[in-house]
Amino acid sequence: MLTPKRFQLRRLKMLGLLDELEAAGGKAKSLYVPSGLPLPEVESLLHVVLEAEPIPPNLAELAASSETGAVLFWGSSRKCLVVPPFPVTEKYLTHDYDVEPLRSLLQHDFTLALILVRLGAYAIGICQGEKLIVSKVGTGLVHARHKKGGSSQHRFERHREKQIEYFLGRVCGHAKERLEPNVQALDYVVYGGARTTILSLRKRCPFLARFDNRTLPPLLNIPEPRRAVLESAIGQVWSSGVTEWRDNGVLA
Repeated sequence: MLTPKRFQLRRLKMLGLLDELEAAGGKAKSLYVPSGLPLPEVESLLHVVLEAEPIPPNLAELAASSETGAVLFWGSSRKCLVVPPFPVTEKYLTHDYDVEPLRSLLQHDFTLALILVRLGAYAIGICQGEKLIVSKVGTGLVHARHKKGGSSQHRFERHREKQIEYFLGRVCGHAKERLEPNVQALDYVVYGGARTTILSLRKRCPFLARFDNRTLPPLLNIPEPRRAVLESAIGQVWSSGVTEWRDNGVLA
């Protein structure tokens, strides 16, 4: 029985795994699945890859639901699904462990903008590959929620909303200042922090709408944005999600 093991690999380690797959040998097939394919089509492709084998639970859903697509390597030596950090753009099915399209994707030094925001703190950066070349980190006063009831709570909440509006306006201004000179060069934008704050920022900052068609999935496990957090987030952006299936007897 096959047992799945899920893990994240940063750029260099993912490239190392591709080298291992390429050297593994044995009968294999590779399937590149772009995002947006309907689940029935993904299932049909998986049946072609796995032939008589049953599709492991959740494999089709994992591949179909990924916002960046997925790559399946399925053979006698290794069996794994990779969710890459950047979009797979073409559907592709071939024999052997054909890692070259994914390797090429991961070796390309994309220009990325990171906008990390939680109420009261933000970090904005532009990186070329994994090198941070532009950054701006700052804070702003936003009081925590008032827990007492009555009219004083309503006054406090109105005041807090004004603080939030001012804070997000500042973040928008800093984002525009850093990103606008690089609009044409930017390949992707990544948001990180608290989901509700990210949504509020995008709603209140019309400038960011021009990047809607080149926005990667958000990083929602980001702590309070600081310079060190910004630098760490770059590695997360470049990380791939991997699910590997092995027989129980050989699972590490």
